[in-house]
Amino acid sequence: MSYLERWWRDASEDKRETFTNLVKNGQLEIVGGGWVMNDEANSHYFAIIEQITEGNMWLNDTIGFVPKNSWAIDPFGYSPTMAYLFRRMGFENMLIQRTHYELKKELAWNKNLEYVWRQSWDANETTDIFVHMMPFYSYDIPHTCGPEPAICCQFDFARSHGFSYELCPWGQYPVETNPENVQERALKLLDQYRKKSTLYRTNTLLVPLGDDFRYVTAEEAEAQFRNYQMIFDYINSTPSLNAEAKFGTLDDYFQTLREEADRINYSVPREIGSGQISGFPSLSGDFFTYADRQKDYWSGYYVSRPFFKAVDRVLEQTLRASEMLMAFLLGHCQRPQCEKLPMRYAYKLTAARRNLALFQHHDGVTGTAKDHVVLDYGTRMHTSLQDLQIFMSKAIEVLLGIRQEKYDQTPALFDPEQVRSKYDALPMHRAISARKGTVQSVVLFNPLEQTREEVVMVVVSRPDVSVLDSNWTCVQSQVSPELQHDESNIFTGRHRIHWKASIPAMGLQTYYIANGFAGCEKAKPAKLKFFSKLSSIPCLAPYACSKVEGDTVEIVNRHQVLTFDVKHGLLQKVIHKNGLQNVVVEEIALYSSSGGAYLFLPDGDAQPIIESGGNLVISEGPLMQEVYSYPKTSWEKTPVSHSTRIYNGGNTVQDFLIEKEYHVELLGKDFNDKELIVRYKTDTNNKRIFYSDLNGFQMSRRETYDKIPLQGNYYPMPSLAFMQGSNGQRFSVHSRQALGAASLKEGLLEIMLDRRLVRDDGRGLGQGVMDNRVMNVVFHILMESNISSTSDPVLNPLPLSPSLLSHRVNAQLNYPLHAFIAKKPQEVSAPTHSRSFSPLAAPLPCDLHILSFKVPRPSKYSQQQQQLGDPRLVLMLHRRNWDSSYCKKARSQCTAVADEPVNLFNMFKDLTVLNARATSLNLLHDDTEMLGYTEQFGDVARDGRVIIPPMEIQAYKFELRPHQ
Repeated sequence: MSYLERWWRDASEDKRETFTNLVKNGQLEIVGGGWVMNDEANSHYFAIIEQITEGNMWLNDTIGFVPKNSWAIDPFGYSPTMAYLFRRMGFENMLIQRTHYELKKELAWNKNLEYVWRQSWDANETTDIFVHMMPFYSYDIPHTCGPEPAICCQFDFARSHGFSYELCPWGQYPVETNPENVQERALKLLDQYRKKSTLYRTNTLLVPLGDDFRYVTAEEAEAQFRNYQMIFDYINSTPSLNAEAKFGTLDDYFQTLREEADRINYSVPREIGSGQISGFPSLSGDFFTYADRQKDYWSGYYVSRPFFKAVDRVLEQTLRASEMLMAFLLGHCQRPQCEKLPMRYAYKLTAARRNLALFQHHDGVTGTAKDHVVLDYGTRMHTSLQDLQIFMSKAIEVLLGIRQEKYDQTPALFDPEQVRSKYDALPMHRAISARKGTVQSVVLFNPLEQTREEVVMVVVSRPDVSVLDSNWTCVQSQVSPELQHDESNIFTGRHRIHWKASIPAMGLQTYYIANGFAGCEKAKPAKLKFFSKLSSIPCLAPYACSKVEGDTVEIVNRHQVLTFDVKHGLLQKVIHKNGLQNVVVEEIALYSSSGGAYLFLPDGDAQPIIESGGNLVISEGPLMQEVYSYPKTSWEKTPVSHSTRIYNGGNTVQDFLIEKEYHVELLGKDFNDKELIVRYKTDTNNKRIFYSDLNGFQMSRRETYDKIPLQGNYYPMPSLAFMQGSNGQRFSVHSRQALGAASLKEGLLEIMLDRRLVRDDGRGLGQGVMDNRVMNVVFHILMESNISSTSDPVLNPLPLSPSLLSHRVNAQLNYPLHAFIAKKPQEVSAPTHSRSFSPLAAPLPCDLHILSFKVPRPSKYSQQQQQLGDPRLVLMLHRRNWDSSYCKKARSQCTAVADEPVNLFNMFKDLTVLNARATSLNLLHDDTEMLGYTEQFGDVARDGRVIIPPMEIQAYKFELRPHQ
């Protein structure tokens, strides 16, 4: 729809009307109707829902059409998340194309290319959706009429002389159909159709007719139409051929097929079918990793352009947070006066949705676009990030009651704590100056549905400060130097302040950084230890410094002891407070390879690059302990440095995890045709089986096979990968951006961080990937033991679910706190406004996630009330599924889970919920029967009770009014 919207904007009224009529009477069908045809490996489920909804809503608002068939011929592998989302959006059928050639062969052999896709957790067939998989190498005409491209190409009449398309590479060209040759041409084409039809069960055959960049002139369209119509007329008027051929839309195909399947039973004995449509098998699972020929596995794009894969997620979580604030502003607003700020930002919010949606394209978040297109995607995302941050900084003023006059003309009093100078630069922390005798307020927004206790960090320009909470009570804090990737100058001269914050669910909390506040002890300086072979590290005031003694060094918190090899600066083992020891040997290595943006083609195994004798800085404080390593490698400028941190908040989720931050600079010709990985070699006996997520929504089981090459054993890792041993021990790595992962040896999990490739790999991009950016990759590593007997990964073919604690870790990493700093310091004695905002009556149960809370049509908010009568706010809830053989309380973080219904009517503290009704995930169908949900979903309007089975996502529309 991003293209159709561009065309529509400039089209005349006549053109628009003609177009709408073609769609309305079924001559032209819009399939999918998303803003783009999204990637399915690197895209996160929030953004996928957003991009389909943006396209579907635009289409419905503009021409009153709602798609019911999806069309995804170009993504490189397919995720069952799409099948789930489409089913819950009211779609009926799907079409896909790029799946592994061996898999196509296997499915074709058993006539299973058309099947019903069912989710792995679904025992009741509520997620079933019908799928047509195309059978051949490509979606172009040589590969769609039948099995012989040399013949099919002769029926692509746009490849005739006179048009600018590539001629048939097989040497036989299209010829104009005429009464003399029509019989010979028709029989030749029909023979291809007959051969293709043997791969499917029914007598209804789909033959797509098109390609990239086609139908650009009327003459071209006419050439295809004229020739095919003559061939069809011949076939249809020759009864002995036993065939009927005609033009149609995708919906014509699926309707004809379903009518035939109703008449004739095509079921195979002992086959598990579906109540949705009889005669076809059901299938569960995903279609990664894709190979189109030989050993050409498309696992490179899981990592290509990783910098922008990270920006994608920052924009996503900033958009989600902004939508929430917009919903609260409008929900609390009863007068036109307070609508002004949200209304002025409505178009920027729409632009941000569209820029995020655009990047979900299968050449966007995949990293497979040309350099100048990457620049355009990047600039769009950057612009939207800036706009959203300005909106958020003004919105928090209104919610805290600072901005009484709700006009938007005055500049914001707060700045976002993170600053991005340009579209491809790393964010910087804004330093708080903290002059003597002043305090500077820091406002934290928690976009999650549970209260957050978390050790937080801001940067200050001087170390002698204290932290106060919103009641002006002193808070324990620590100060440590800010570090940077620079061998000769490891300190930036600025300092990091850590303290433990508590922020209400979906709410705001204020803290103060004070200098010279009587009776408050200053932030405690961390103790520093150095090991330096590269260059000497000077001691920095006010820290106490010492040299590291011995070959190993440890950092400790209440739950774990981490041991590092000093000479290499790498993690070696973890000892848990219950006495359990885990070997966790960290390794950083490079593949040499010959692939490109799409393909990973390694030449042998990755070689470790860290040599003995780098620089090490250990910071030890009461709240955060850190080992920073600037390692020695054989290059003058090392391509990677990294920090390992553990936290001591006391009773926080953070206390249980290990934070790894890798600073990556894969720049310059030294790293041409190199791919950088990190490996964790553990004592988990996982039998080379691991689990990785699909779109941040569900897990998939991955098993390493010797029969396929290394690159075929790499899988997408949008946000999580974990290994589980036979004793139930789990080793999980959470990520805040999409990357690729593998378990190539027992107990080993490797994750690729960046790749730099000189050559084009022949899949349509026409260039290598040489535009690497400086970037930081953050992982949260979690080690868990089970509390009751757990499933055996070797015997159980189904995916395992993360633990409740694992879900919490993932949520906090992917939906971080948003911090805002007052532009001006205030006098220590100055009176202040309300300092917190706590909108929920109570935190939500631990496994219930608010996927989004938003005003779908912000620019129409005030008109909508009068005109449409459609409720103006939407709440989308996702019930996470968790493995109950691990701690059920997420290590004391959880008091409730969603086994009990949640009441929508009293979810918000000062707001009344009115006119609630259930709706589809694209917000266009209020008839919940057609969506496959269980009955009670539709009953919310009566009693407000929300009952969600594990894994389900449900959407509700409603109105909000402030309590009178």
